[in-house]
Amino acid sequence: MIAHIRTAVIAVVAFTLALGLAYPLLSVAGSQLISPNGSDGSQITRDGEVVGSRLIGQSFAGELQYFQSRPSQSHYSANATFFSNYGPNGEDTKESFDASVAKYLKREGEYTPGLTAGDIPPSAVMTSASGIDPHIDPDDARIQANRVAEIRGLDLDRVLDLIDEYTDGRALGILGDPGVNVLELNLALDREEN
Repeated sequence: MIAHIRTAVIAVVAFTLALGLAYPLLSVAGSQLISPNGSDGSQITRDGEVVGSRLIGQSFAGELQYFQSRPSQSHYSANATFFSNYGPNGEDTKESFDASVAKYLKREGEYTPGLTAGDIPPSAVMTSASGIDPHIDPDDARIQANRVAEIRGLDLDRVLDLIDEYTDGRALGILGDPGVNVLELNLALDREEN
């Protein structure tokens, strides 16, 4: 009996050291060697201060001189990501979608005459699965470009060029859809004015 207890204690200590200490330390050290910025959360700095992450979206609501991120159930809180559990045919889903469409048309309609609900890319008014998607659809960005260019007093063609510059392609050339990184694009706009 004592031999079994001793073996069990040794196994617990050995596995705790190996899997609870050594493995995590090696994983962190390896990721720091392979991709230092990625392992630190792909943080973006401006003037030496961290302003966000390339991988986590953030809200620019109410700041009309900036491109707006897509709606978020979690209000872009990276420590509490989730999506709506509303079913696709539920009344709550329809109300949420209709409210997002109305808000989008109100914000962009003044700067894009003739804009209708049918012109809005679906992702512009729907939350992402994680609630913290840092990208918007390139078509959404092109609609928003009219507002941003006018408010900032920038040439629309220059804003469209920046959209193209900050559009990420498909992963591995085939996975997902192209997306515009909102934070990086907004920071580039700030640099244009300086």
